[in-house]
Amino acid sequence: MKKPLLIEIGVEELPAIPFLKELPYIAKKWQTILDTYALDADFEFFYTPRRVVFWHREFPLKQEDSTLELFGAPLEIAYKDGEPTGAALGFAKKCGVDISQIGKSEKNGKEVLYYQKEELGLKSASLLAEMIEKLLESLHFGKSMRWGNEEKSFIRPIRWIGCMLDQQVIDMKLYGVESSNRSYGHRTLSYAPFTYTSTGDFFCKLDKAGVILYAKEREKIILAQFKKIEQEEGCDIEVDPELLAEIVAITENPHALIGNFDKAFLKLPPEVIITSMKEHQRYFAVFKEGKLSNHFIVVSNAITDDYGQIVKGNEKVLHARLSDGLFFFENDLKTGLQTEGLKNITFMHGAGSVYDKTLREAKIAKILAQKYKITDQDLLEKSVLLAKADLLSDMVYEFTELQGLMGYYYAKAAGEEEDLVMALKEQYLPLGEDSAMPSSDFSAVVAMSYKLDSILTLFSLGQIPTGTKDPFALRRATIGIIKIVIEQNFAFDIKEELTTLSLGYENIDVAQIENFFLERINQYFDVNSSIIHAVLQTGERDIVQIAKKIEALDKIVSENDFKSYSSTFKRVANIIKDMDINASIMIEESLLSQEAEKVLYARFKPMQKETSDDYYDRLTMLFSLKPEIDAFFDSVMVNVEDKKLKENRKNLILSIYLSFREVADIKEITI
Repeated sequence: MKKPLLIEIGVEELPAIPFLKELPYIAKKWQTILDTYALDADFEFFYTPRRVVFWHREFPLKQEDSTLELFGAPLEIAYKDGEPTGAALGFAKKCGVDISQIGKSEKNGKEVLYYQKEELGLKSASLLAEMIEKLLESLHFGKSMRWGNEEKSFIRPIRWIGCMLDQQVIDMKLYGVESSNRSYGHRTLSYAPFTYTSTGDFFCKLDKAGVILYAKEREKIILAQFKKIEQEEGCDIEVDPELLAEIVAITENPHALIGNFDKAFLKLPPEVIITSMKEHQRYFAVFKEGKLSNHFIVVSNAITDDYGQIVKGNEKVLHARLSDGLFFFENDLKTGLQTEGLKNITFMHGAGSVYDKTLREAKIAKILAQKYKITDQDLLEKSVLLAKADLLSDMVYEFTELQGLMGYYYAKAAGEEEDLVMALKEQYLPLGEDSAMPSSDFSAVVAMSYKLDSILTLFSLGQIPTGTKDPFALRRATIGIIKIVIEQNFAFDIKEELTTLSLGYENIDVAQIENFFLERINQYFDVNSSIIHAVLQTGERDIVQIAKKIEALDKIVSENDFKSYSSTFKRVANIIKDMDINASIMIEESLLSQEAEKVLYARFKPMQKETSDDYYDRLTMLFSLKPEIDAFFDSVMVNVEDKKLKENRKNLILSIYLSFREVADIKEITI
């Protein structure tokens, strides 16, 4: 039999960001507990800033009865001279019965002690307290706290617990709180609890008490309110998905309101205003005619007949924030970009200051500039040396996420050249999977220099990512280099470039960093991993060429019935598996005596001269040899007694294999 089950954990307001990090796992953890206790039941999960709720429309009232089979020692060990040994007596004790009730069975070809017993399923009501406690203990929000005399900790104090199975309140006491059929509505309407008599009664009364329990419904309401404001005000609201999720998490009854700030603050860089509104106040930015306007959207959690006072209060707070920002900005403009203070900022113990880091980056940039034909190398060096100067600014001290961007504004205000200005803005790009990329070769070299020095320095200090740990984001830096090199079509041989650039760094193992890059290449390309392996197995280490070869091979494998090709080219690989692929190869046409080998060589000969980096065309030509290769294997004996004839035929097959290997090692491909 099944009945409705409602579980509500009431807490003081949950902090949105740590809660949202754990949110994707909460329902999964409850499902794991249900599985562990053999109480399978679909459920819905809800949350507001003051509660998490699990609702089962149908929940089993007890576990299913089960049959438990127990196997013991082999009979030859369990009995000696017809009498039970300690092994047999111990097994009987474990089963909770007399030795006379123990039977025998066959397991793994041996007769062993055996006992079977029926286990009655436990009532759900007797298990729920333990299950809920396990759930609460499994939730990880980072920091937690204790309250009152409670020894256990949680993200916020637990104030009430509701657990109702059908119409029965399940008694329990967790974290110092006794369960009941009481809950609380929206604080604006009442601080008093309400009681409910069933799950349906709970949902009805909670709604009347001003709480919108469904997160998707709260989001839908907010977006509808945004649309209404946009229509009334003739504006566009920038809907930041992360901020929206945060607002949904901190409201029980959201109301979107529009406020204003002094137009004088618009002289601030738009990013400063938006960051100040978003990070400090959780406001959404408003645009008119494509430009940031002096408006903002605040989503209130209050329920009132007069939202005017709420708007005024938020306008007052934002005015103070932006006043500070304008002071910082104007003060920074007077100071300008200075680098001397970077000598007092430690980059990392053992790696000197941030100023020392910029000097290392400048050396890398000089090498890359020569390689990639950057003409104004003096300006490039200046750009690298100024790149971290905004770390000394008041604005970046207040908003660390604006580093680089503020350097762009200050350099622009100082009349610096456009290449330098843009390089400062783009020095950390790309920031993620869908991030913008450096807009020029000049900016790309500055961005690469920053990332390359970070990788080389940290590897030299032994700070190498392990497992899931990567505190200095070296994996992201490496992926960033790969993306830049491909985007800019820069020749970048991993082994050669790292060997050159690592000079001056102590305790550097270039092979180790090379492998780190290759691991990222495997991570970067979303294709069959054997395709990547086939390309890398050739020894190709130029990132752009690797990308082109992977793309071409993936296209070939995807377009054709590759399994039919696979068997043919596996035979090719088997023929040459013991041959030295680095030895000089001669094919003597005069020794080609059979028609199939003559035809194969005639078709293959012009392909040998193909050197185009259109790898798709090259592979297409080579794979078109399949009929001739099949005919060769069907009618030509390779391993003949005549050594010259045998060697010539193997050389023909090896030559074809090596032509493939200029792009990829075909024997490594598996599908």
